[in-house]
Amino acid sequence: MPLPQAGALTFRKSSYSDRNNCVEVADSPGVSAIRDTKRRSDGHLPFPTSEWAAFLAALSR
Repeated sequence: MPLPQAGALTFRKSSYSDRNNCVEVADSPGVSAIRDTKRRSDGHLPFPTSEWAAFLAALSR
């Protein structure tokens, strides 16, 4: 899995997020990158897109 560079990604956060408990996600081919909005400079965690989709599906159950 190639790791995307943060500068090449466009991060977004949910409109349902509040100011204190947020993560942002950016999608690139085959990879979803996740980062903490309060600690953006710490970088991001890359996950295969299929694993991120499975995680979100499990949350909605």
